[in-house]
Amino acid sequence: MAKIVIVEDDVFLREELQSILEKEGYSVESISSFDTALEDIISASPALILLDLNLPNLSGFQICRALKARGIGPILVLTSRNQLRDELHALELGADDYLTKPCHPKRLIARIQKLQHLYANMHILLDAGDFQLDEKTNVLYVGDNSISLSENEGMIMKLLVKCAPSVVNKEQLFNQLWGSSEYVDENILQVNMTRLRKTLDEAGLSNRIKTVRGVGYQLLVGAYK
Repeated sequence: MAKIVIVEDDVFLREELQSILEKEGYSVESISSFDTALEDIISASPALILLDLNLPNLSGFQICRALKARGIGPILVLTSRNQLRDELHALELGADDYLTKPCHPKRLIARIQKLQHLYANMHILLDAGDFQLDEKTNVLYVGDNSISLSENEGMIMKLLVKCAPSVVNKEQLFNQLWGSSEYVDENILQVNMTRLRKTLDEAGLSNRIKTVRGVGYQLLVGAYK
């Protein structure tokens, strides 16, 4: 079941959109805390982001730019801003489609399905500077070499790369790997991190994951290496 994240500050519209999407069989997560909107979207690992532009704190434009810089998408903008300059600006920042409110539910679902189809056939490379990660296949590219990561290694790396250089907390990793932190032994996470570090060592990427005591883990990239 594909997960869609709704980023919309109008409570009534947010609930209406969630109802429409759930009736179509989608798993839906709605962002309601806009202080941490970007972090919450990344942690959700959505199949698609439905993004308003007029938001408190960070604007939809800023969120769109930040998500695309991390290789996260597709992004479907749904907004009341019907000026051509706004649409062009959103598309320049990386939005994959742009719809204006009010929007008929059937049109919205059709656009979502189209983007899902397009992305299903795309190989998206997450760029960490001196290496890239294929988000679809979990293949790590380091120079002329390629290394296939296990499913868990790939899921951890995706989150670390997308959040870098920010620290990824343990709760985010639990949710990424197992959907919840409930009933999960922290030792299992440590075992997975040890295996990933060994794989990175063998690929010539030693000491790239830093343990932040009591918080989580950080991927060291760029000036943070």
